[in-house]
Amino acid sequence: MDKFTNSAWFMRIVAFALAALLFISINFEMESDKKSLGLSTAPEISTETIENVPVEVYYDRENLVVSGVPETVDVTLKGAKSLLINAKNQRDFKVYVDLSDPEISMGDRTVTFKISQLNEKLVATIDPEYAEVNVQERVTKEFSVEAEYNHSLLEDGYTAGQPTVSPQTVKITGAKDAIEQISYVKANLEISKGLDETVNGKATVKALDRDLNKLDVTIEPASVAVSLKVSIPSKTVSIAPKQTGKAKDGIRIKSLSVDPKEVTLFGSETSLENISEIDLPVNISKIDGDTELELDLTKPDSVQKMSLGKAKVKIRTEKVDVDEENAEPVEEEKEQVKEQDEQEEQEKVVEKDEPAAIESKTFNNMNIEPVGIQADQDAELETDVTSITLLGEADDLKKITKDDINLTVDVSNLDEGTHDVELVVKAPAGVNWELDSKTIKVSITQKDEAT
Repeated sequence: MDKFTNSAWFMRIVAFALAALLFISINFEMESDKKSLGLSTAPEISTETIENVPVEVYYDRENLVVSGVPETVDVTLKGAKSLLINAKNQRDFKVYVDLSDPEISMGDRTVTFKISQLNEKLVATIDPEYAEVNVQERVTKEFSVEAEYNHSLLEDGYTAGQPTVSPQTVKITGAKDAIEQISYVKANLEISKGLDETVNGKATVKALDRDLNKLDVTIEPASVAVSLKVSIPSKTVSIAPKQTGKAKDGIRIKSLSVDPKEVTLFGSETSLENISEIDLPVNISKIDGDTELELDLTKPDSVQKMSLGKAKVKIRTEKVDVDEENAEPVEEEKEQVKEQDEQEEQEKVVEKDEPAAIESKTFNNMNIEPVGIQADQDAELETDVTSITLLGEADDLKKITKDDINLTVDVSNLDEGTHDVELVVKAPAGVNWELDSKTIKVSITQKDEAT
């Protein structure tokens, strides 16, 4: 036994065993220290899904239009948890579709989503993996704009002219297929209440196909100015005083006269057609002698409004003997009424010397012409049409047409910018006129020197 323990091999075996134990012990302690410090020799692998990641599309935007690419996708990342957290918080990677090849063909194609600027130690999966896209030639074309509004909002009795737009045309850009589908270009004037006055406002322009579906195109300008002239027909009729009640004993009514003699009614043409005069009841039962009354005019139900609500009535009387009055037979009373009517007719003949009744006549959609535009400037009117109402004798108004009226706005002394400029009206002599607005906004801009 002593010989074995004293041998060289025994000492070698013992030394090797001690070295092995020492190595295992040291490594065990190092692993324990790493775990206590949160360290590990192998990183923890995890996955994280990032939703609604924007998609960028690379293509020739000047000449092509690409449709069908979703705005966002979901990206699932796999890798070390610390890298995932950083990628999720920073979102410094990009998802894109590359259609920048100048040799790309038109039509439908399937494209794969790609990802860039992502840490190479992370693995990405994109949902969806690809998209069905359509590539078309980019086309720009000019279209006329048609203004429209809700006709049901027009108040009873009122009429509306044809709405006008400014500018009258727009440029529409989009895929060639979409441009070819355009059947209507509409500008809808948004109105939230009943229409009983002229409306000026902005309206968004929409391009529609023949089935009135909105098309995905770009419109320049996106909105236009719309003007809708709203008016109401009018008719001037006489005011006819009518006696009501019975005169007091000893009082006889000689005549009734009214001031003014006429009133202007407003309403639909059909409602005005059958109205020739407005009755004004005058109660004579409390009249003691010559007097003047201010009485309310009753508006017919079919009429929307009247130019005045009251009228003055002059009552002329005479005193008579009560017994004589009571003794008069019925036939004599009728004769007196007849004489009174004749007297009123005579008064009317005398009144013919007074100025003839003033009537009105309205012209809608009258063109406004800018004059005096300087060579290096452009002038744009807020609206190039308006309405004018002429006031005068009926015979004079009948002879006047639109061609006899000229509306202009002088822009010769205006600097660059927006100005309120007074309208200049040339109309036939002998008539007065009224405008919806005496001024109009004019925008003056300098012309591009290159043009």
